[in-house]
Amino acid sequence: MSSQWIRFGLILAGVMLFVAGCAPTQVALPVATVASSPAADVASSPTPASTTPPPAALTTGGDSSSNSLHLVLVPDKSQASYRVREQLANVSLPSDAIGTTRDFTGTIAIKPDGTIESSESKFVVNLQTLTSDRSQRDNFIKRAVLQTSEYPTAVFVPTQVTGLASPLPQSGDVAFKLIGDLTIRNVTKQVTWDVTGKIQGNELIGQATTAFTFDTFNLTQPRVPVVLSVENNIKLELNLDLQRAGS
Repeated sequence: MSSQWIRFGLILAGVMLFVAGCAPTQVALPVATVASSPAADVASSPTPASTTPPPAALTTGGDSSSNSLHLVLVPDKSQASYRVREQLANVSLPSDAIGTTRDFTGTIAIKPDGTIESSESKFVVNLQTLTSDRSQRDNFIKRAVLQTSEYPTAVFVPTQVTGLASPLPQSGDVAFKLIGDLTIRNVTKQVTWDVTGKIQGNELIGQATTAFTFDTFNLTQPRVPVVLSVENNIKLELNLDLQRAGS
């Protein structure tokens, strides 16, 4: 090889080494971050614990009338009566004047906690249909004592019960007190009934009694020639046949 080619090769190699030494050090470029879509974030991120409490479970609380036990009076098996001791002029011994009617309706609603649902409980007696063994007595009581042409009904609204197991037993004898508001001739007073009876499946059969004086409801004691005396005490009696609604 000629000396000219050798000289050219040495010059070219020197230039290449110079260029390589002057070139800048390569810096790694940062990788561009690609923004993720909301859907991708939801899919990839763990579900955070919820801070909202779950809805309360529905209960059969005592203040829900839809859960109340409704006992409905069976009219043709029930009876309402009054009883007053009297002494008639033509009779040697005193006896009870008794007037009765089957024109008697009613419902009592008992909440799951054993209290009374007063807004859905009521008993109504048609006083115009009271009948005793003497029509003369019946006419006088309806006209002069009860004034049934103006006040034809007696209404009792239960408000409280004591001594009754909750829930009701499926069978057996029961005895309890039923307290509420009795309205006679537009006068309302609180009275307490003593109730005794027997539960047989969906039926409660028994008797309820209460008593008060004539002046409790602003009633006038009867005074007629054929009646020597009338005691100032009225006893009310209910013969009850109550059945569970829908049974």
